[in-house]
Amino acid sequence: MVSVDSSFQSAQDTSSESVPLPVKIVVAGGYAVGKTTFVGSISEIDPLTTEAALTTVSASVDNEGDASSKTSTTVAMDFGRVGLGDELVLYLFGTPGQDRFRFMWDELTRGAIGAVVILDTRRFEDSFGAVEYFEQAQVPFVVAINAFHGELHHSIEQVREGLDLAPDIPVVSTDARDRERTKQTLLELVEHALVKAQS
Repeated sequence: MVSVDSSFQSAQDTSSESVPLPVKIVVAGGYAVGKTTFVGSISEIDPLTTEAALTTVSASVDNEGDASSKTSTTVAMDFGRVGLGDELVLYLFGTPGQDRFRFMWDELTRGAIGAVVILDTRRFEDSFGAVEYFEQAQVPFVVAINAFHGELHHSIEQVREGLDLAPDIPVVSTDARDRERTKQTLLELVEHALVKAQS
């Protein structure tokens, strides 16, 4: 796996050139928390999605919870691209949310400088697996609370306590549909990854 240190060292090595540094970021979380929407709201290209229709056969395997009105699910990944000024180009890889596709996460995370873990506070427990994954992989991450219908069912402090997060892990509120709020979330992650790389 490419380390955060080596990624940012590459940025320093090419700082005299005008070529932006490519940076890989993973967008993760439970089923139907807004990962596909998050990637699509910020991507400057038509995002690549691998959506497949939900079937009655998968109902016994997949836990739809409060997202039972959803008719499709990501089965491999979402992909988008966005430039941040002249210095960075972010390549976003959205993970599938279903547990049965969790084997994809290792491949999608390889070489990433960090991850955004999206949380739906109506289904708080669905985020435990993603948080644990990035903690164990020692990949910098931020937790982004997706405000469905503009509502947060738990405060940032409650989310931090409920997930038992280290004090230095950022927790932010976002709206996966809103380009500017998505951008701010990504900037928060890049800053956090930089701090981790320098510590």
